[in-house]
Amino acid sequence: MLYSFHEYAYYSAAPMRALAQMTRDFWGSKANPASDTALGRTIYASAELFSNVTRRYGKPDWRIDSVTINDTPVRVQIVEDWKTPWVKLLRFQRDNADLRRAGVKKTAPAVLIVAPLSGHYATLLRGTVQEFLLDHDVYITDWVNARQVPVLEGRFDFYSYMDHIQQMLEAIGSRIHVVGVCQPGPPVLATACLMAEENHPNRPASMTFMGSPIDARFNPTVTNNLAEERPFAWFKSNMVHNVPPPYPGVGRRVYPGFVQLYSFMSMNEERHMDALKTYFSNLVEDDGDGVEKHLEFYDEYLAVLDLTEEFYLQTIDLVFQKHALPKGELVHKGRTVKPHAITDIALMTVEGEKDDISGVGQTQAAHEICPNIPADMKELYVQAGAGHYGVFNGRRFRESIYPKIRDFIAKTDAKL
Repeated sequence: MLYSFHEYAYYSAAPMRALAQMTRDFWGSKANPASDTALGRTIYASAELFSNVTRRYGKPDWRIDSVTINDTPVRVQIVEDWKTPWVKLLRFQRDNADLRRAGVKKTAPAVLIVAPLSGHYATLLRGTVQEFLLDHDVYITDWVNARQVPVLEGRFDFYSYMDHIQQMLEAIGSRIHVVGVCQPGPPVLATACLMAEENHPNRPASMTFMGSPIDARFNPTVTNNLAEERPFAWFKSNMVHNVPPPYPGVGRRVYPGFVQLYSFMSMNEERHMDALKTYFSNLVEDDGDGVEKHLEFYDEYLAVLDLTEEFYLQTIDLVFQKHALPKGELVHKGRTVKPHAITDIALMTVEGEKDDISGVGQTQAAHEICPNIPADMKELYVQAGAGHYGVFNGRRFRESIYPKIRDFIAKTDAKL
């Protein structure tokens, strides 16, 4: 019912949104002699603000056509290497001729970035991908919005996620380096355990987990506390809704992206309200740089996707309530997941000192639950001053975190 009401509210606002857009165009036109007056700028800013707040934010484009390596532009082509109804495995293919012109001679280690399936699209990691492209061949998991998947395609749960990770590693071939950002930590580590136990030829060469709830019992955050305080039945009754028409997945039970978005925004409500006020002021003052910076962030942040009921509820149950992986109680298709089976997969963990989603200690717990990885194949790093988003994007990531991950991957790759 909530999902239907949300859609009704969006479509009901269409006439007002159209009026706001016409008002914006009229008062923003240079042909209007009053457009540069204080009144004109205020009316324009009000109309633009209303239009942006009430519009639909679709999946953003990657906008990665090239990267600059050694002061030389290197063209990048995005190729779809493998897919199911639930995910597309994308490869960012750098142009070989441009790489030679840039003086890159050695074959770059391949990296699979496992994007979080937690409400936002994989494009949230655009900056992450751009940095890795400087030194690596990059693949990424581009998860599909559950409301776009017809019910006839069946279920997608926590264990389906694990199967998909293994199938993508097999599709890429060889032993590549895996980087899990936030949510993927537990299922990726569990998949690596199973592959290590059977000595699978495509098991990862290394795993890097960034801000991941490997063991959410450490330094619990508001998000962790909510998951533990509420009974499992509460999440099923209050957080899961039916996809309404006209979406292809009509009738599918999902955890809506807009619910997750509200949860995230409510944690930092004052900050988001201040951002809106600043955006309005920049519109009035015709500060193009400030407006562009705001839109660049929120066009991405407000674009959300739905999760299937079964994936969402199993994640709550297995990761945040039962802590099945660190307790050694996770079972997949009759096989107990054994972290001690990993002996030749290097491990790095990255955390942010001010992470309010995955507290310090939750990610580095991977080192303790994987005791048979040699010490010289492990690395632990906590970035001072970084919040959750700063662990994988922004200045601290570019200047401090990424170079450490790059060197860790290079050191590991040299031993293969």
